[in-house]
Amino acid sequence: MNAFVFPGQGAQFPGMGKDLFETHTLAKKRFEQANDILDFNITDIMFGEDAEALKETQVTQPAIYLHSTILSEVMGERFTPQMVAGHSLGEFSALVAAGALSFESGLKLVHERALAMQAACDEAPGTMAAILGLEDDLVESICEKTSGIVVAANYNCPGQLVISGAQEAVENACESFKEAGARRALLLPVGGAFHSPLMEPAKTRLAKAIENATFNTPSCPVYQNVTAQGTSDPEVIKSNLVAQLTAPVRWTQGVQQMISDGATHFTEVGPGKVLQGLVKKIDRSMETQSGA
Repeated sequence: MNAFVFPGQGAQFPGMGKDLFETHTLAKKRFEQANDILDFNITDIMFGEDAEALKETQVTQPAIYLHSTILSEVMGERFTPQMVAGHSLGEFSALVAAGALSFESGLKLVHERALAMQAACDEAPGTMAAILGLEDDLVESICEKTSGIVVAANYNCPGQLVISGAQEAVENACESFKEAGARRALLLPVGGAFHSPLMEPAKTRLAKAIENATFNTPSCPVYQNVTAQGTSDPEVIKSNLVAQLTAPVRWTQGVQQMISDGATHFTEVGPGKVLQGLVKKIDRSMETQSGA
């Protein structure tokens, strides 16, 4: 079975999407639509060379969304998903590609999500760190024993877990991970504590936007980060999208569930090859490829 997966924040790069814009009429139309919807020319930033401007949350999230959803459209008959999943932000791209959301609705929600998350970051600054070489349960245990807000945020693959929370708590936890034998405990250059309780203020704002958007039944099951289970129920999908802001991304568990449900091929749709690498680390027998 064919599983199509969509990357999240961190996959961006200067010049992303420019080739699509220049070679596909549909892509050009979509990018121009996006500039109108967002009220700023995101294409100027995406197609330019300013990597720092592209790292701004309110730019990064719609940029990756645009690259992924437009690529899924121009793939045409090569886009044949029997299941889809997205990593964090990528879940919105997956939902649009599977027909659960329109391109316009998806972009408006991603824009609102980015603004809500940025506002939450400004209100309660935090950070994230990648922990390599420890079992998940040990990472969870150390987070629980560390004073302050620090939680497991991204279960990326066995032996690679990202934690998130208040700056001091994350830094203290990193020292504990090193003492426990972690291969690396590395602070990440991110704008805030995504997928942690510090994102709570963003949930109310995003929930209103999601409630006002039209969701359809997707063409195939969507494996969501919060539950790591596939669903085609629009109400369940909406609830999980809101919960995702403060809940961990269970990517490892989600990919394992997709494989258990019959996935044999994983195609990554969007910038970069991060998810292909994670899938291979979760199960080396899987076939992976890029949708580009």
